[in-house]
Amino acid sequence: MTSIRPASSSRYRTAPGCAQVAREAGVSQRTLFRCFGTKEDLLGGSRDRFGQVLADTISEQPADAGAWEALRAGLAAVLALHDSREQALERFRLLHNTASLRAGWLEKQLRFQENLLPLIEPRMDAATGNEGAKARAVIATALACLDAALTTWVANDGKGEIMDLYDECLAAVRG
Repeated sequence: MTSIRPASSSRYRTAPGCAQVAREAGVSQRTLFRCFGTKEDLLGGSRDRFGQVLADTISEQPADAGAWEALRAGLAAVLALHDSREQALERFRLLHNTASLRAGWLEKQLRFQENLLPLIEPRMDAATGNEGAKARAVIATALACLDAALTTWVANDGKGEIMDLYDECLAAVRG
């Protein structure tokens, strides 16, 4: 595949079919399935697996690991699920350039935030109170930094390391 045209900005009232997503992305259905494997993966199944790996990896971090450290480990584990850089680039290019897939990905991130909350709250400083609000902010910030890193990585045609870009984005936010 040489390039994928940016998707239209149309909004969907119902979930689009695979043919519609392929047309919007400017690729064949075969290319979609080469990137995503199955219809379930295309429509969110692999993202469910990503969410599980993220949660499992965070849970496996030592109790003294901070929220930022645990989230970074989880995000790195999710990125490691891709078979190759080329597969990751092709998949993220489709996710970022296809409105319906992007909307689904962002919706899934909101679910990740809720699922991760009980794993991150105990890692917050309890002395200052309101751990729930702080944990939500930390999780949302980590996912926003991942999104910024992925968008930059895709725009740079896969040059550099995603986690290095994530670290740079996080450093910019945290000052």
